[in-house]
Amino acid sequence: MTLPDVTDTVSSLRDRVAAWRSAGLGIALVPTMGALHEGHLALARRAREVADRVVVSIFVNPKQFGPAEDFERYPRAEAQDRALLAGLADLVFAPSPARMYPPGFSTTVSVEGPSAGFEGDARPGHFDGMTTVVTKLFLQAAPDIAVFGEKDWQQLQVVRRLVRDLDLPLRILAHPVVRDEHGLALSSRNARLSADELALARRLNVVLAEARDELRRGRPVEEALAAGRRELAELGFGPLDYLALVDGDTIAPLRSLDGEAKARLLVAVRLGPVRLLDNLEVPGPGSGA
Repeated sequence: MTLPDVTDTVSSLRDRVAAWRSAGLGIALVPTMGALHEGHLALARRAREVADRVVVSIFVNPKQFGPAEDFERYPRAEAQDRALLAGLADLVFAPSPARMYPPGFSTTVSVEGPSAGFEGDARPGHFDGMTTVVTKLFLQAAPDIAVFGEKDWQQLQVVRRLVRDLDLPLRILAHPVVRDEHGLALSSRNARLSADELALARRLNVVLAEARDELRRGRPVEEALAAGRRELAELGFGPLDYLALVDGDTIAPLRSLDGEAKARLLVAVRLGPVRLLDNLEVPGPGSGA
């Protein structure tokens, strides 16, 4: 298969996009931080289904990492990423931090509402960094569609709010969480887990499913969440940032499962060197799902 072209400049990216547009072609963007795995490739495949041309951005964004987080250790595999995108992407946009944030850069895009709580509390500044770089990518690539995974559920809702509030002329397309054969949500950081840690990590989605089932059977929300927190601790997971039931659109905490809100369980827990995120839809008791 043909390897995608690679560019690291906004001018070259815009020239390619302009040529495609003049030919009447539709464009999809898949924003990533590289170290691609099957989850990212699923997004690229979805983008290929809905657009004529696909741009995959690869940029480890320093602005969404806190001072104590793993920016320097975040995996980078540029050549391997390009090979994996053969036949899926037409262009890889891989700017350097200096190109994305040149000297004197002083603008931050901040989205309130769904950014409050959970990841917003656990990682101060993370969402501002994410929304700033995503806004730049949308303006640089000018896509018709941008494809995001549902694993980072709160992030997805923040991006949707950004696009709505700023009237950005593109559609956000969500792709379901891609999991391994044991149900673990795929993440570039999973490669840093030991064999024993990986086996334990694969219990996380089981605990979430148990909490979902308890909620659907009518167990009070706080009781079901408390049981899930205890189980995570007893299994040997590290510090828990949160296990919560929220409105899937607004990310507001829910005290009951009444079938009106689009309920979602969110979890973030540490295991060895890795912080694991996952989420699960919780249909209302009368939905029949």
